[in-house]
Amino acid sequence: MSHIDMYLFPYKKIKEGSKIILYGAGNVGKHFYSQLQYNKYADVLKWVDRDYKKYQREGLDVENIRQDYANIQYDAIVIAIDTDENNVDIIKSELERFGADIDKIVWEKMHLLENFPVSVANIKEVAQDGYTVEKNTQILIALLKKYQIKKIIISPGTTNICFVASVQNDSFFELFSCVDERSAAYMACGLASESGEAVALSCTGATASRNYYPGLTEAYYRKLPVVAITSSQFFGNSGNLIPQMLYRDSRPTDIAVCSVALSSIHTQEEEWLCALNANRALSELFRHGGGPVHINLETAYSTDYSVKTLPDVRRIERINTGDSFPPITAGKIAIAVGAHSKWNTRLLESVEKFCQCYGAVVLCNWFSNYSGKYGVFPNLISDQGGSEFLGESLDLVIHIGEVTDYPFNHLTPKEVWRVSPDGEMRDLFKKLSCVFEMKEEEFFEHYGSAEKLKKEGAENSFYKLWNDRYKELLEMIPELPFSNTWCTYNAYNKLPPSSTIYLGIMNTVRNWNFFKPNHFSYGYANTGGFGIDGGISSLIGAALSNPKKIFYGIFGDLSFFYDMNCIGNRHIGNNVRIMVINNGRGAEFRLYDQPWQKFGKAADEFGAAAGHFGDKSAELVRDYTRALGFRYLGVHTKAEFLESVEVFFDERDAGNPILMEVFIEFQDESEALRILKSLGNDGGKDIGS
Repeated sequence: MSHIDMYLFPYKKIKEGSKIILYGAGNVGKHFYSQLQYNKYADVLKWVDRDYKKYQREGLDVENIRQDYANIQYDAIVIAIDTDENNVDIIKSELERFGADIDKIVWEKMHLLENFPVSVANIKEVAQDGYTVEKNTQILIALLKKYQIKKIIISPGTTNICFVASVQNDSFFELFSCVDERSAAYMACGLASESGEAVALSCTGATASRNYYPGLTEAYYRKLPVVAITSSQFFGNSGNLIPQMLYRDSRPTDIAVCSVALSSIHTQEEEWLCALNANRALSELFRHGGGPVHINLETAYSTDYSVKTLPDVRRIERINTGDSFPPITAGKIAIAVGAHSKWNTRLLESVEKFCQCYGAVVLCNWFSNYSGKYGVFPNLISDQGGSEFLGESLDLVIHIGEVTDYPFNHLTPKEVWRVSPDGEMRDLFKKLSCVFEMKEEEFFEHYGSAEKLKKEGAENSFYKLWNDRYKELLEMIPELPFSNTWCTYNAYNKLPPSSTIYLGIMNTVRNWNFFKPNHFSYGYANTGGFGIDGGISSLIGAALSNPKKIFYGIFGDLSFFYDMNCIGNRHIGNNVRIMVINNGRGAEFRLYDQPWQKFGKAADEFGAAAGHFGDKSAELVRDYTRALGFRYLGVHTKAEFLESVEVFFDERDAGNPILMEVFIEFQDESEALRILKSLGNDGGKDIGS
């Protein structure tokens, strides 16, 4: 039986159920607090200490002693300090200056119970037989177990106490001690080589991690699976003259194939990122031949080891060609396609067969370049306020392609599989469970031939659910104000079949992705970096590839002026058509649902950058483009647009490149978007039930 030394709370002086303020966060205060947390004898309203910042760094909820005690409803202030009466009188006077009732201040000479049996004490804080409360360390330990990493070589120190004390209490792990980190790393090399298993290292702060370098270099060139876990103070202490705090955010190339940092966790987003980064590191130990990895683990030096069960952290599996593939069970399945290069016939046929077999839908947009029969543009459906579409609640999402617009924001999948030849863990939906490191066609061919879940020719009811809702909303669109939205609605089906169109980032991209064309065309935007620069240059570069094919581009005024020098390039041919939506500002920042709009007209000054480039001058772009040999079309009304857009999308050679400038008001932009996003506002009724 384990025994401890314990300071006993003054139970005789405090009535059960009292509301108290605890003064002092040293050993006595921690013992008092732990007892009360366990037995609920009294309610601790506040825990105060002069050196509160020190204890906050330890992860304790301790506050400054400077409180407005007169306005706190408490029964007693308990002084938790092992001192004498003279010092207690000083503390009482100090508290009285801050409004404390001196008659409610309680202190008694400390009673230290030595060699007290833990099973009898049953005190949460000092039992120390569980895992640390630090969530990032819990996640790492849970994943070490999921990846079957049992062997850990530990070097002594304080900064790694939360990790070491936690694994020390878990019989799953095989622990070894080595004082010298340099030797520890080489020991890990030998142990990993002989056992064929991954081996972890744990060290404290200061120069401890530097001593791993020689051994990790050896592991790198021998491709040995060694996990270097270097514990660290608060990362922000780097560079601030804090003792034992070094930079670890850069490293030599040849000591680790992957390096991640696991910060302390305060939010769900941080918890997700911690688990993802830990998976990224541990999954590299045997990938592509294997090698060492580095995990920098932040700690707040918590002294609470009361956690009895580790969180159930998902191990992200990586599947390669030839591996055993997980089964797909019946359910609501979607293939989410980001920006994608041109599809080959093999990929398209394998996706069509997959959708037929599993009743899946392909959620895509202009940049997905999917030409099959199961595609739906989800934006018009997902952006409706006041209604919930049941199609968005998915059992499995298969994610392919790269960075795109925001068509998947409202999807709520239970599980996501990422398919990409790069094999990287990219968790767009925060539900990633598998990464298939292979060509997309290999993945879909495997599952398309595995078994027929649906008879050939049977209706794909899930695709029909999505497509019917899209058509329903499309028919509900009323007459819109003259805006980018209205222009898109009256232009998207005029694009000739198999054309190529380039779209400007944000408002133009958003509007075009509301509408799926009746015939297939190729679509692109600079979604990689997702900035407004370079869209027109990309269009012109594409047009150089095939002078006999017309290339179209739609851009906002800021995007156009940002990149306007490129239209003076002497290589531009007659196959370039550019439409500029000129509202005199970055209208994106004046839309009704954007953060800048709360500032009203003041947003124009800097946020929306209004008034530049001639402030919607009717002559500036006209004269500039005509001087460069463009045919210029100026549009100020809906009627003019409907007339000019026929010329713009005419496939015949116009004898010149064409630039069509459409002048609209930003207020109409906002109102049109609001209308389009309110089509499904039916009081929250579930759609698709």
